[in-house]
Amino acid sequence: MSGIKDIVVVGLGLIGGSIAKALQLHTPHRVYGIDSSEDALLDACSCGAIAGKAGPEELAKADLVYLCVYPETALAFMEAHGGGLKENCVVTDTCGVKAALCAGMERLAPQGKYVFVAGHPMAGKEKSGFSASDPSIFMGASYIIAPCGAPEWAVGEVEALALRMGFGKTVRTTPERHDQIIAFTSQVPHVLACAYVLSPRCKEHKGFSAGSYRDVSRVADINDALWARLFLDNREALTAELDELIGNLGGFRDAVAAGREEDLQQLLRRAGQAKRENG
Repeated sequence: MSGIKDIVVVGLGLIGGSIAKALQLHTPHRVYGIDSSEDALLDACSCGAIAGKAGPEELAKADLVYLCVYPETALAFMEAHGGGLKENCVVTDTCGVKAALCAGMERLAPQGKYVFVAGHPMAGKEKSGFSASDPSIFMGASYIIAPCGAPEWAVGEVEALALRMGFGKTVRTTPERHDQIIAFTSQVPHVLACAYVLSPRCKEHKGFSAGSYRDVSRVADINDALWARLFLDNREALTAELDELIGNLGGFRDAVAAGREEDLQQLLRRAGQAKRENG
């Protein structure tokens, strides 16, 4: 992306706010914001994350638009505003699910002359909102891209900006494979953490817990509205991964209950080997 570009970030929450800050910090581009919260817009302007609120004029001249909102909100925004974007404006997103969003964007494509490239920054933290935004969460992280038929120049622009923002690498994939792998790497750990802290023993852990409790429970401090939507938008892949997890837990449970030490050691050896081999 050569020259100074106009970029609009739709949704100034944790990820959108962090993207706006990273772009202002690491690129010469002009960044504008859109958010349903006037407080978020004011805070973003005050700290210099955005040059101002994006209206119809800023959208009409935008070279790139980041959709940092829920998938259904992203589709609604594009249905309302996609026709007003200029030809070859690159539209990308940060949603945690891809298949449903990409299918929706494909249906909307005839309404505009923009180019859509699906994206997912693999970064975040437990807190939400603009106040939690921090460009340092991107440093060294992976940025996943599903080209969705976009031309190479457009995919290259999204990749180049990701690297400028501090991401360590970009990974290209299909929407379907993205959702399948993300169910395992991201969604199942959140389900596991939430199920874990629902034990009545959780309220008694202080003084008895250390790193193991902290590591397993960390992501249970969760944005319930966001993650409930992500789980349901990826229900097929997530259900399959939960079935796998439940089966594995059942194996450990049965070995413990029956006192089968050899079987338990074998399960532990397999798990240790899988971790050593796969990281």
